[in-house]
Amino acid sequence: MNGIGSDWAVVLAAGEGTRLAALTRDAAGNAVPKQFCSLNGGRALVQEAVERARRVVALDRTCAIVAQQHSQHWRKALRRLPAENIIVQPQNRGTANGVLLCVLSILERDPLARIMFLPADHFVLDESALERSLRELLANLHHNPDGLTLIGIEPDEPDPELGYIVPGRTLSDGLRTVARFVEKPAAPVAQELLATRALWNSFMFGASAAALLGLLRLQLGATVDEMATALARDQHAGVNSALPELYQSLPTADFSRAVVQQLPFTLRVITAPACGWSDLGTPRRVAATLRRLAARTDSVPEPTARVRRISPPACINLATQQARLALAG
Repeated sequence: MNGIGSDWAVVLAAGEGTRLAALTRDAAGNAVPKQFCSLNGGRALVQEAVERARRVVALDRTCAIVAQQHSQHWRKALRRLPAENIIVQPQNRGTANGVLLCVLSILERDPLARIMFLPADHFVLDESALERSLRELLANLHHNPDGLTLIGIEPDEPDPELGYIVPGRTLSDGLRTVARFVEKPAAPVAQELLATRALWNSFMFGASAAALLGLLRLQLGATVDEMATALARDQHAGVNSALPELYQSLPTADFSRAVVQQLPFTLRVITAPACGWSDLGTPRRVAATLRRLAARTDSVPEPTARVRRISPPACINLATQQARLALAG
């Protein structure tokens, strides 16, 4: 049994990654979700995300949520995680339902848990800079257990493919409120947002499990009770049947749109410094990240320049795929 009232981390790894499908097909033409691919020949992105979580949370409280249909990928990529820490969705029904399943699963083990969520498809050039913000997030959850705290990244360019957080007033603890969100603005608007010190929305966030369950109940209504009931039925029967049955009819729900943006009064935002962060959401962003990484590795001595080339490699190397796509174009 894990300690009660502990810090937990969840890596969100159940998505399909369809926007990056041009780069993520294997030799047989099968699409591999991007979180199970490597950026440049090292570990899979999901493995990098697990290590990011492990910098601030113990292994036995580091979890990942995955989709059943990706089992051939996550069984290998996540073999270092304890089996009970791999939370399996019968199908991908959006991040809101995935977060709910994680919260219910962790609450069963730790009723006073505080949970930090990290997407599995990010790249970070300066992990130590982001680590400081992750630690700040966890510390804030100890003192402010009732709200939802987001991490916003200081932009280093006006990227129209990303979402933005516009911070509001400064609170007594140094965090900011959230004035509004702007999703994928036109280039001139992105430039204006940069000038007003808006932040990139990283989709890294945290809350106490109890507070998060309350917010999910406000927005998802009956789904919370239905999922809790399905989990209890499966646990009592010793078979996994009620949850897959529920997922057959479960409406897809996005956590940002369905929950976060509906409850601005509960939100705080931590400003993380520019750290070479990218969500690798599109081929263009993959290409830009690879250029930045190449410039960084060309400017530092060995062995630092090779620190990200860690074996065993993932099955698909996005850098190689990007080069092939560029040549074909």
